[in-house]
Amino acid sequence: MQRSILLFFCSFLAFAQTEKQVLQAIRDLGKRDEQSLPALAAYLTNDDRAIRAEAVKAIVKIDTQRSIDPLLSALRDTDSEIENRAIDGIVNAYVPGYVSGSGITGYFTKGARTVKAFFSERNDTVVDPDVKVRPDIGPALSDKIAKGSDMDVRSNAALAAGILRDASTVPALEQGLRSKNSDVIFECLVALQKIRDTSAGPSVTFLARDLDDRVQATALETLGVLRSTSSADDIRSAYKNARNLKIQRAALEALAMMALPADRPLFQQNLQQSDPELRADALEGLARIREPDDFPQMKAAFDEPNADWRVHSAAAFAMVMEGDNSTEDLGPLRYLVEGFSLKARAGVSAGYLKEVVRSKDTRTALAKILADDLKDRKIGILNALSTVNTPDSIQIMQQYAADRDKDVAFAAMRAVRIAQTRNPS
Repeated sequence: MQRSILLFFCSFLAFAQTEKQVLQAIRDLGKRDEQSLPALAAYLTNDDRAIRAEAVKAIVKIDTQRSIDPLLSALRDTDSEIENRAIDGIVNAYVPGYVSGSGITGYFTKGARTVKAFFSERNDTVVDPDVKVRPDIGPALSDKIAKGSDMDVRSNAALAAGILRDASTVPALEQGLRSKNSDVIFECLVALQKIRDTSAGPSVTFLARDLDDRVQATALETLGVLRSTSSADDIRSAYKNARNLKIQRAALEALAMMALPADRPLFQQNLQQSDPELRADALEGLARIREPDDFPQMKAAFDEPNADWRVHSAAAFAMVMEGDNSTEDLGPLRYLVEGFSLKARAGVSAGYLKEVVRSKDTRTALAKILADDLKDRKIGILNALSTVNTPDSIQIMQQYAADRDKDVAFAAMRAVRIAQTRNPS
């Protein structure tokens, strides 16, 4: 009996030593270049889960486009950690630094999963519009959205689909909206916003009545982003029966994105609200309806001395949409551009500028501002111009491709590249 126990213990030590050596060999391969990928890929079919996981980590670490093939193989694994590492690795091939900074695998520590908080915050990372994602990635992510080994994997696959803006995943994302897991639903909604396939709007409508505040608010936001006008009555109902201010804001924002003339009285009513976000949403709705009679109210909000900056920004946006393209220091267009110098306002200014640059008169005015503005503002304007492909916008951007400031020059070249992938306006 003692001899049998001794033999078993010796066999265990030999196995442990062998596994330890294999893991070290994999780590060493991960420190080399892409020539190591075939050797690492061979470990992905090993019976030992620890060896497969280490191989995936090493493949991700090498980080080249050639890593995608073995990562797609790893994605067929049924272990959730391996699946998640493969998903993050694929994203990392298109968004360098994603694994170390934003991916779910940053939440793995010593083999223990601590991902509870990961999906509680929204990840707004996206690839540039001109990035071409391999056609075999979408089906692989779609499969994981539908059949990942656990809900974290399904949520992470939806997150990846949105980051990569992969339109082929839309059917899987729409199906994911029917999940009973709120994290999966949330990530599917955010992904649909990033992909912006307007045909998906009707599939979101039923969530405008969801009992989970985060899901309902994100669904309403998604309906607005996708301009799902067929869902307008459901959104109005959500506004009328809102359980709290968060839902009311999300519903009014969605209606403001659609800017249906029938909602003009609702927007006008909300101009008198004490809540700055509701006021800002109302101003945005009126801005997009573009009724000249509303201009005095827009200007009054812009000139209001103690109003919240969100109200001032929305009023400035509305005035520019109505045709006020003056470049004076205290004018609405200057106010929007100045927002790029302030962290709190930069994202809002970026969104508004991307809409107003559709007007040639506004682009002409922005060209004048570009000539004498600060670096961060120049970059913000150039990024906004990248959303338009017209001869005049291309000419403006090209002028700054040789700017003395390398960051401005880089932003200009990137803007031209992205603009040229869009349909001419």
